[in-house]
Amino acid sequence: MSQDQAEKNIQMWKVKKLIKSLDAARGAGTSMISLIIPPKDQIPRVSAMLTQEYGTASNIKSRVNRLSVLAAITSTQQRLKLYSRVPPNGLVLFVGTILTDEGKEKKVSFDFEPHKPINTSLYLCDNKFHTEALQELLESDSKFGFIVMDGNGTLFGTVAGNTREVTHKFTVDLPKKHGRGGQSALRFARLRDEKRHNYVRKVAELAVQHFITQDKVNVTGLVLAGSADFKTELGQSDMFDQRLAAKIVKVVDVSYGGENGFNQAIELAAESLANVKFVQEKKLIQKYFDEISQDTGKYCFGIDDTLKGLELGAVETLIVWENLNVTRYVLHNAAGEEVIVHASKEQEKDRERFLDKSTGTEMERVVEPQALLEWFTEKYKEFGAALEFVTDRSQEGAQFVKGFGGIGGLLRYKVDFTNLASFDGEEEDEFMSDDEDF
Repeated sequence: MSQDQAEKNIQMWKVKKLIKSLDAARGAGTSMISLIIPPKDQIPRVSAMLTQEYGTASNIKSRVNRLSVLAAITSTQQRLKLYSRVPPNGLVLFVGTILTDEGKEKKVSFDFEPHKPINTSLYLCDNKFHTEALQELLESDSKFGFIVMDGNGTLFGTVAGNTREVTHKFTVDLPKKHGRGGQSALRFARLRDEKRHNYVRKVAELAVQHFITQDKVNVTGLVLAGSADFKTELGQSDMFDQRLAAKIVKVVDVSYGGENGFNQAIELAAESLANVKFVQEKKLIQKYFDEISQDTGKYCFGIDDTLKGLELGAVETLIVWENLNVTRYVLHNAAGEEVIVHASKEQEKDRERFLDKSTGTEMERVVEPQALLEWFTEKYKEFGAALEFVTDRSQEGAQFVKGFGGIGGLLRYKVDFTNLASFDGEEEDEFMSDDEDF
Protein backbone atom coordinates (compact mmCIF):
# COMPACT_ATOMS: atom_id res chain seq x y z
CA MET A 1 0.00 0.00 0.00
CA SER A 2 1.27 3.46 -0.85
CA GLN A 3 2.43 5.82 1.90
CA ASP A 4 -0.36 8.28 0.95
CA GLN A 5 -3.07 5.65 1.26
CA ALA A 6 -1.70 4.42 4.60
CA GLU A 7 -1.66 8.03 5.84
CA LYS A 8 -5.31 8.48 4.75
CA ASN A 9 -6.31 5.24 6.51
CA ILE A 10 -4.77 6.56 9.75
CA GLN A 11 -6.64 9.88 9.34
CA MET A 12 -9.88 7.97 8.75
CA TRP A 13 -9.26 5.89 11.89
CA LYS A 14 -8.77 9.12 13.90
CA VAL A 15 -12.04 10.57 12.56
CA LYS A 16 -13.85 7.29 13.34
CA LYS A 17 -12.52 7.38 16.92
CA LEU A 18 -13.48 11.06 17.32
CA ILE A 19 -17.03 10.40 16.03
CA LYS A 20 -17.38 7.57 18.56
CA SER A 21 -16.37 9.74 21.53
CA LEU A 22 -18.43 12.75 20.33
CA ASP A 23 -21.53 10.58 19.84
CA ALA A 24 -21.15 9.18 23.36
CA ALA A 25 -20.90 12.67 24.96
CA ARG A 26 -23.99 14.20 26.56
CA GLY A 27 -24.32 17.82 27.60
CA ALA A 28 -25.20 19.40 30.88
CA GLY A 29 -27.76 21.53 28.97
CA THR A 30 -28.17 22.72 25.38
CA SER A 31 -24.62 24.00 25.38
CA MET A 32 -22.91 21.72 22.86
CA ILE A 33 -21.95 23.48 19.66
CA SER A 34 -21.30 21.68 16.38
CA LEU A 35 -19.78 23.97 13.75
CA ILE A 36 -18.62 22.88 10.29
CA ILE A 37 -17.18 25.44 7.88
CA PRO A 38 -16.70 24.37 4.23
CA PRO A 39 -13.42 25.17 2.36
CA LYS A 40 -14.43 28.34 0.49
CA ASP A 41 -16.19 30.01 3.45
CA GLN A 42 -14.84 33.07 5.29
CA ILE A 43 -13.88 33.28 9.00
CA PRO A 44 -15.31 36.86 9.40
CA ARG A 45 -18.75 35.67 8.17
CA VAL A 46 -18.78 32.83 10.73
CA SER A 47 -17.58 35.18 13.51
CA ALA A 48 -20.41 37.62 12.68
CA MET A 49 -22.92 34.74 12.75
CA LEU A 50 -21.64 33.67 16.22
CA THR A 51 -21.96 37.26 17.50
CA GLN A 52 -25.57 37.29 16.28
CA GLU A 53 -26.22 33.91 17.98
CA TYR A 54 -24.75 35.36 21.22
CA GLY A 55 -27.29 38.18 21.06
CA THR A 56 -30.16 35.73 20.53
CA ALA A 57 -28.96 33.43 23.35
CA SER A 58 -28.89 36.39 25.78
CA ASN A 59 -32.71 36.21 25.75
CA ILE A 60 -32.89 32.60 27.04
CA LYS A 61 -35.11 32.67 30.17
CA SER A 62 -33.42 29.93 32.20
CA ARG A 63 -30.36 31.51 33.84
CA VAL A 64 -28.35 28.24 34.01
CA ASN A 65 -29.07 27.39 30.39
CA ARG A 66 -28.42 30.96 29.22
CA LEU A 67 -25.02 31.09 30.90
CA SER A 68 -23.90 27.70 29.56
CA VAL A 69 -24.94 28.54 25.96
CA LEU A 70 -23.19 31.94 26.14
CA ALA A 71 -20.07 30.28 27.55
CA ALA A 72 -20.08 27.73 24.70
CA ILE A 73 -20.44 30.46 22.04
CA THR A 74 -17.59 32.47 23.65
CA SER A 75 -15.35 29.36 23.68
CA THR A 76 -16.17 28.72 20.00
CA GLN A 77 -15.29 32.35 19.13
CA GLN A 78 -11.96 31.94 20.99
CA ARG A 79 -11.12 28.74 19.05
CA LEU A 80 -12.01 30.46 15.79
CA LYS A 81 -9.56 33.29 16.53
CA LEU A 82 -6.72 30.74 16.15
CA TYR A 83 -7.47 30.67 12.40
CA SER A 84 -6.89 33.64 10.12
CA ARG A 85 -8.65 31.85 7.25
CA VAL A 86 -10.53 28.63 6.57
CA PRO A 87 -8.03 25.80 5.85
CA PRO A 88 -8.06 24.25 2.33
CA ASN A 89 -10.22 21.27 3.41
CA GLY A 90 -12.57 23.27 5.65
CA LEU A 91 -12.77 23.43 9.45
CA VAL A 92 -14.65 21.36 12.05
CA LEU A 93 -15.28 22.55 15.63
CA PHE A 94 -17.07 20.84 18.52
CA VAL A 95 -17.24 22.91 21.72
CA GLY A 96 -19.29 22.58 24.88
CA THR A 97 -19.78 21.37 28.43
CA ILE A 98 -20.31 17.65 28.80
CA LEU A 99 -21.19 15.39 31.73
CA THR A 100 -18.48 12.89 32.70
CA ASP A 101 -19.24 9.31 33.82
CA GLU A 102 -19.00 10.57 37.41
CA GLY A 103 -21.70 13.17 36.65
CA LYS A 104 -19.29 16.12 36.77
CA GLU A 105 -19.30 18.92 34.20
CA LYS A 106 -16.29 19.16 31.91
CA LYS A 107 -15.50 21.68 29.16
CA VAL A 108 -14.30 20.16 25.90
CA SER A 109 -13.29 21.57 22.55
CA PHE A 110 -12.08 19.90 19.35
CA ASP A 111 -11.04 21.76 16.24
CA PHE A 112 -9.36 20.20 13.23
CA GLU A 113 -8.94 20.42 9.47
CA PRO A 114 -10.37 17.27 7.84
CA HIS A 115 -8.05 15.06 5.73
CA LYS A 116 -10.19 15.80 2.66
CA PRO A 117 -12.64 18.60 1.73
CA ILE A 118 -15.90 18.60 3.69
CA ASN A 119 -18.75 20.10 1.68
CA THR A 120 -21.16 20.85 4.51
CA SER A 121 -22.05 24.06 6.31
CA LEU A 122 -23.44 23.49 9.80
CA TYR A 123 -24.12 25.36 13.05
CA LEU A 124 -26.13 23.66 15.80
CA CYS A 125 -26.41 24.25 19.53
CA ASP A 126 -27.94 21.21 21.23
CA ASN A 127 -27.61 18.78 24.16
CA LYS A 128 -25.43 16.52 21.98
CA PHE A 129 -22.83 16.89 19.24
CA HIS A 130 -23.95 16.39 15.63
CA THR A 131 -21.47 14.21 13.74
CA GLU A 132 -23.63 13.05 10.79
CA ALA A 133 -21.75 15.29 8.34
CA LEU A 134 -18.40 13.71 9.34
CA GLN A 135 -19.53 10.37 7.90
CA GLU A 136 -18.62 11.58 4.40
CA LEU A 137 -14.98 11.79 5.56
CA LEU A 138 -15.06 8.04 6.18
CA GLU A 139 -16.06 7.16 2.63
CA SER A 140 -13.14 5.56 0.89
CA ASP A 141 -11.55 7.89 -1.64
CA SER A 142 -9.52 5.17 -3.33
CA LYS A 143 -9.26 6.02 -7.02
CA PHE A 144 -10.03 3.37 -9.65
CA GLY A 145 -9.13 3.51 -13.32
CA PHE A 146 -11.52 2.45 -16.11
CA ILE A 147 -10.72 1.56 -19.71
CA VAL A 148 -13.87 1.20 -21.83
CA MET A 149 -12.83 -0.24 -25.20
CA ASP A 150 -14.82 -1.37 -28.21
CA GLY A 151 -14.56 -1.39 -32.01
CA ASN A 152 -15.47 2.32 -32.28
CA GLY A 153 -13.05 3.79 -29.75
CA THR A 154 -11.80 3.88 -26.17
CA LEU A 155 -12.57 5.95 -23.06
CA PHE A 156 -10.23 6.37 -20.07
CA GLY A 157 -11.81 7.43 -16.79
CA THR A 158 -11.40 7.42 -13.02
CA VAL A 159 -13.81 6.95 -10.12
CA ALA A 160 -13.13 8.12 -6.55
CA GLY A 161 -15.99 7.93 -4.07
CA ASN A 162 -18.94 9.60 -5.81
CA THR A 163 -16.78 11.46 -8.31
CA ARG A 164 -16.30 10.11 -11.81
CA GLU A 165 -14.10 11.77 -14.40
CA VAL A 166 -13.44 11.09 -18.08
CA THR A 167 -9.72 11.70 -18.56
CA HIS A 168 -9.45 10.93 -22.29
CA LYS A 169 -11.38 9.39 -25.18
CA PHE A 170 -10.75 8.78 -28.86
CA THR A 171 -12.52 7.11 -31.77
CA VAL A 172 -11.11 4.58 -34.19
CA ASP A 173 -12.13 3.48 -37.68
CA LEU A 174 -11.43 -0.24 -38.02
CA PRO A 175 -12.15 -2.14 -41.26
CA LYS A 176 -15.12 -4.50 -41.03
CA LYS A 177 -14.79 -8.20 -41.87
CA HIS A 178 -14.50 -8.70 -45.65
CA GLY A 179 -16.86 -11.23 -47.14
CA ARG A 180 -15.56 -11.58 -50.71
CA GLY A 181 -13.23 -14.47 -51.59
CA GLY A 182 -10.00 -14.55 -53.54
CA GLN A 183 -6.65 -12.91 -52.88
CA SER A 184 -8.21 -9.73 -51.55
CA ALA A 185 -9.85 -11.56 -48.61
CA LEU A 186 -6.47 -12.59 -47.24
CA ARG A 187 -5.06 -9.12 -47.79
CA PHE A 188 -8.04 -7.52 -46.07
CA ALA A 189 -7.77 -9.95 -43.15
CA ARG A 190 -4.07 -9.08 -42.76
CA LEU A 191 -4.75 -5.33 -42.90
CA ARG A 192 -7.60 -5.73 -40.44
CA ASP A 193 -5.44 -7.68 -37.99
CA GLU A 194 -2.68 -5.09 -38.33
CA LYS A 195 -5.07 -2.20 -37.59
CA ARG A 196 -6.55 -4.06 -34.60
CA HIS A 197 -3.03 -4.73 -33.33
CA ASN A 198 -2.09 -1.03 -33.68
CA TYR A 199 -5.32 -0.04 -31.92
CA VAL A 200 -4.57 -2.34 -28.94
CA ARG A 201 -0.99 -0.95 -28.84
CA LYS A 202 -2.27 2.65 -28.79
CA VAL A 203 -4.65 1.87 -25.89
CA ALA A 204 -1.83 0.11 -23.98
CA GLU A 205 0.46 3.15 -24.45
CA LEU A 206 -2.25 5.62 -23.37
CA ALA A 207 -3.02 3.45 -20.32
CA VAL A 208 0.57 3.98 -19.15
CA GLN A 209 0.26 7.76 -19.68
CA HIS A 210 -2.98 7.96 -17.67
CA PHE A 211 -2.48 5.40 -14.93
CA ILE A 212 1.25 5.48 -14.21
CA THR A 213 2.91 8.53 -12.66
CA GLN A 214 6.62 8.63 -11.82
CA ASP A 215 6.92 4.87 -12.39
CA LYS A 216 4.06 4.10 -9.97
CA VAL A 217 0.49 3.02 -10.70
CA ASN A 218 -1.69 5.98 -9.58
CA VAL A 219 -4.94 4.01 -9.07
CA THR A 220 -5.94 1.39 -6.48
CA GLY A 221 -7.39 -0.93 -9.10
CA LEU A 222 -8.21 -1.09 -12.81
CA VAL A 223 -11.45 -2.13 -14.54
CA LEU A 224 -11.45 -3.20 -18.22
CA ALA A 225 -14.82 -2.90 -19.95
CA GLY A 226 -16.09 -3.22 -23.47
CA SER A 227 -18.50 -4.88 -25.87
CA ALA A 228 -16.28 -7.01 -28.11
CA ASP A 229 -13.30 -9.13 -27.12
CA PHE A 230 -10.96 -6.10 -27.29
CA LYS A 231 -10.86 -5.72 -23.49
CA THR A 232 -9.76 -9.34 -23.05
CA GLU A 233 -7.20 -8.96 -25.84
CA LEU A 234 -5.80 -5.84 -24.15
CA GLY A 235 -5.56 -7.47 -20.69
CA GLN A 236 -3.70 -10.48 -22.09
CA SER A 237 -1.50 -8.59 -24.53
CA ASP A 238 2.29 -8.40 -24.05
CA MET A 239 1.99 -4.72 -24.99
CA PHE A 240 -0.08 -4.01 -21.85
CA ASP A 241 2.19 -2.84 -19.00
CA GLN A 242 2.57 -5.63 -16.41
CA ARG A 243 2.26 -3.16 -13.51
CA LEU A 244 -1.22 -2.27 -14.79
CA ALA A 245 -2.15 -5.88 -15.58
CA ALA A 246 -1.46 -6.71 -11.91
CA LYS A 247 -4.01 -4.05 -10.85
CA ILE A 248 -6.97 -5.39 -12.88
CA VAL A 249 -9.78 -6.02 -10.35
CA LYS A 250 -12.59 -6.75 -12.83
CA VAL A 251 -13.28 -7.28 -16.54
CA VAL A 252 -16.90 -6.48 -17.48
CA ASP A 253 -19.07 -6.77 -20.60
CA VAL A 254 -20.97 -3.59 -21.44
CA SER A 255 -23.47 -3.07 -24.23
CA TYR A 256 -22.26 0.42 -25.17
CA GLY A 257 -18.99 2.25 -25.65
CA GLY A 258 -18.11 5.78 -24.51
CA GLU A 259 -19.71 7.49 -21.51
CA ASN A 260 -22.78 5.21 -21.41
CA GLY A 261 -20.41 2.23 -21.29
CA PHE A 262 -18.40 3.98 -18.55
CA ASN A 263 -21.54 4.42 -16.39
CA GLN A 264 -22.59 0.82 -16.98
CA ALA A 265 -19.08 -0.44 -16.14
CA ILE A 266 -19.11 1.50 -12.83
CA GLU A 267 -22.39 -0.21 -11.83
CA LEU A 268 -21.17 -3.68 -12.82
CA ALA A 269 -17.83 -3.27 -11.02
CA ALA A 270 -19.23 -1.62 -7.85
CA GLU A 271 -19.05 -4.74 -5.68
CA SER A 272 -15.48 -5.55 -6.75
CA LEU A 273 -14.39 -1.97 -5.96
CA ALA A 274 -15.97 -2.16 -2.50
CA ASN A 275 -14.13 -5.42 -1.87
CA VAL A 276 -10.67 -4.09 -2.75
CA LYS A 277 -9.88 -2.86 0.78
CA PHE A 278 -11.23 -6.13 2.17
CA VAL A 279 -9.05 -8.13 -0.25
CA GLN A 280 -5.95 -6.04 0.62
CA GLU A 281 -6.55 -6.73 4.31
CA LYS A 282 -6.95 -10.49 3.72
CA LYS A 283 -3.73 -10.55 1.68
CA LEU A 284 -1.79 -8.72 4.40
CA ILE A 285 -2.94 -11.03 7.21
CA GLN A 286 -2.42 -14.10 5.00
CA LYS A 287 1.17 -12.97 4.37
CA TYR A 288 1.59 -12.67 8.16
CA PHE A 289 0.16 -16.18 8.71
CA ASP A 290 2.48 -17.56 5.98
CA GLU A 291 5.54 -16.23 7.86
CA ILE A 292 4.31 -18.02 10.99
CA SER A 293 3.48 -21.33 9.28
CA GLN A 294 6.87 -21.35 7.51
CA ASP A 295 8.49 -20.45 10.85
CA THR A 296 10.72 -17.79 9.27
CA GLY A 297 11.14 -15.91 12.57
CA LYS A 298 10.27 -12.70 10.65
CA TYR A 299 7.11 -12.02 12.63
CA CYS A 300 6.06 -10.95 16.12
CA PHE A 301 2.78 -10.95 18.05
CA GLY A 302 1.47 -9.66 21.36
CA ILE A 303 2.21 -6.26 22.85
CA ASP A 304 5.58 -6.94 24.52
CA ASP A 305 7.28 -8.62 21.55
CA THR A 306 5.85 -6.13 19.05
CA LEU A 307 7.12 -3.18 21.12
CA LYS A 308 10.56 -4.82 21.42
CA GLY A 309 10.59 -5.36 17.67
CA LEU A 310 9.69 -1.68 17.13
CA GLU A 311 12.49 -0.51 19.46
CA LEU A 312 14.97 -2.68 17.53
CA GLY A 313 13.78 -1.06 14.28
CA ALA A 314 12.99 -4.58 13.04
CA VAL A 315 9.26 -4.08 12.34
CA GLU A 316 8.57 -3.36 8.69
CA THR A 317 4.75 -3.47 8.92
CA LEU A 318 2.91 -3.00 12.21
CA ILE A 319 -0.52 -4.71 12.02
CA VAL A 320 -3.13 -3.63 14.58
CA TRP A 321 -6.82 -4.35 15.04
CA GLU A 322 -8.68 -1.03 14.65
CA ASN A 323 -10.61 -1.61 17.92
CA LEU A 324 -7.67 -2.73 20.08
CA ASN A 325 -8.70 -1.60 23.57
CA VAL A 326 -5.39 -1.26 25.40
CA THR A 327 -4.19 1.76 27.38
CA ARG A 328 -0.58 2.88 27.78
CA TYR A 329 0.43 4.16 31.24
CA VAL A 330 3.68 6.05 31.88
CA LEU A 331 4.54 5.70 35.60
CA HIS A 332 7.41 6.44 37.97
CA ASN A 333 8.57 3.89 40.53
CA ALA A 334 9.99 4.76 43.99
CA ALA A 335 13.48 5.17 42.49
CA GLY A 336 12.12 7.77 40.04
CA GLU A 337 12.59 5.47 37.03
CA GLU A 338 10.06 5.48 34.19
CA VAL A 339 7.93 2.34 33.94
CA ILE A 340 5.53 1.66 31.03
CA VAL A 341 2.47 -0.50 31.74
CA HIS A 342 -0.01 -1.65 29.09
CA ALA A 343 -3.44 -2.78 30.23
CA SER A 344 -6.66 -3.87 28.55
CA LYS A 345 -9.99 -2.80 30.07
CA GLU A 346 -10.12 -5.97 32.23
CA GLN A 347 -6.48 -5.66 33.33
CA GLU A 348 -7.01 -2.05 34.50
CA LYS A 349 -8.97 -3.46 37.45
CA ASP A 350 -5.90 -5.43 38.56
CA ARG A 351 -4.17 -2.94 40.88
CA GLU A 352 -1.07 -5.15 41.13
CA ARG A 353 -0.04 -4.15 37.61
CA PHE A 354 0.46 -0.60 38.90
CA LEU A 355 2.42 -1.48 42.06
CA ASP A 356 6.15 -0.88 42.48
CA LYS A 357 7.68 -4.36 42.84
CA SER A 358 10.35 -3.19 45.31
CA THR A 359 8.06 -1.28 47.71
CA GLY A 360 4.59 -2.68 47.05
CA THR A 361 3.20 0.86 46.79
CA GLU A 362 1.30 2.27 43.82
CA MET A 363 3.48 3.95 41.20
CA GLU A 364 2.95 7.59 40.34
CA ARG A 365 1.31 8.54 37.02
CA VAL A 366 3.48 10.96 35.05
CA VAL A 367 1.22 11.77 32.10
CA GLU A 368 -2.42 11.14 31.18
CA PRO A 369 -2.95 7.49 30.14
CA GLN A 370 -3.23 7.17 26.36
CA ALA A 371 -4.83 4.59 24.07
CA LEU A 372 -2.03 2.42 22.68
CA LEU A 373 -3.54 2.73 19.17
CA GLU A 374 -3.31 6.50 19.37
CA TRP A 375 0.31 6.27 20.55
CA PHE A 376 1.08 4.05 17.54
CA THR A 377 -0.42 6.61 15.10
CA GLU A 378 1.87 9.29 16.56
CA LYS A 379 5.06 7.20 16.83
CA TYR A 380 5.11 4.52 14.11
CA LYS A 381 7.24 6.60 11.73
CA GLU A 382 9.92 7.08 14.40
CA PHE A 383 10.38 3.30 14.41
CA GLY A 384 10.66 3.17 10.61
CA ALA A 385 7.53 1.00 10.38
CA ALA A 386 4.40 1.15 8.21
CA LEU A 387 1.13 1.05 10.16
CA GLU A 388 -1.86 -1.00 8.91
CA PHE A 389 -5.24 -1.15 10.64
CA VAL A 390 -7.27 -4.33 10.15
CA THR A 391 -10.86 -5.27 11.01
CA ASP A 392 -12.21 -8.54 12.39
CA ARG A 393 -14.79 -8.77 9.60
CA SER A 394 -12.87 -11.24 7.45
CA GLN A 395 -12.14 -14.79 8.61
CA GLU A 396 -8.41 -13.99 8.66
CA GLY A 397 -9.01 -10.76 10.60
CA ALA A 398 -11.11 -12.53 13.23
CA GLN A 399 -8.40 -15.20 13.63
CA PHE A 400 -5.72 -12.48 14.01
CA VAL A 401 -7.74 -10.76 16.76
CA LYS A 402 -8.72 -13.93 18.64
CA GLY A 403 -5.48 -15.87 18.40
CA PHE A 404 -2.87 -13.10 18.36
CA GLY A 405 -4.44 -10.41 20.55
CA GLY A 406 -5.02 -8.14 17.55
CA ILE A 407 -1.43 -6.89 17.40
CA GLY A 408 1.64 -8.10 15.55
CA GLY A 409 4.20 -7.23 12.93
CA LEU A 410 6.07 -8.39 9.84
CA LEU A 411 9.81 -8.05 10.47
CA ARG A 412 12.68 -7.00 8.23
CA TYR A 413 14.89 -9.74 9.66
CA LYS A 414 14.65 -12.69 12.04
CA VAL A 415 14.48 -11.85 15.78
CA ASP A 416 14.62 -14.40 18.60
CA PHE A 417 12.23 -12.92 21.18
CA THR A 418 12.65 -15.81 23.64
CA ASN A 419 16.32 -14.99 24.16
CA LEU A 420 15.54 -11.27 24.19
CA ALA A 421 13.03 -11.74 27.02
CA SER A 422 15.45 -13.70 29.21
CA PHE A 423 18.20 -11.22 28.38
CA ASP A 424 16.02 -8.30 29.47
CA GLY A 425 15.00 -10.14 32.60
CA GLU A 426 11.44 -9.14 31.80
CA GLU A 427 8.31 -11.17 32.29
CA GLU A 428 6.60 -12.85 29.38
CA ASP A 429 3.78 -10.97 27.69
CA GLU A 430 0.84 -10.94 30.08
CA PHE A 431 -1.58 -9.64 27.50
CA MET A 432 -1.66 -12.75 25.33
CA SER A 433 -4.61 -15.08 25.77
CA ASP A 434 -4.52 -18.83 26.42
CA ASP A 435 -4.08 -19.35 22.68
CA GLU A 436 -0.49 -18.22 23.18
CA ASP A 437 1.20 -21.48 22.27
CA PHE A 438 -1.15 -22.17 19.31
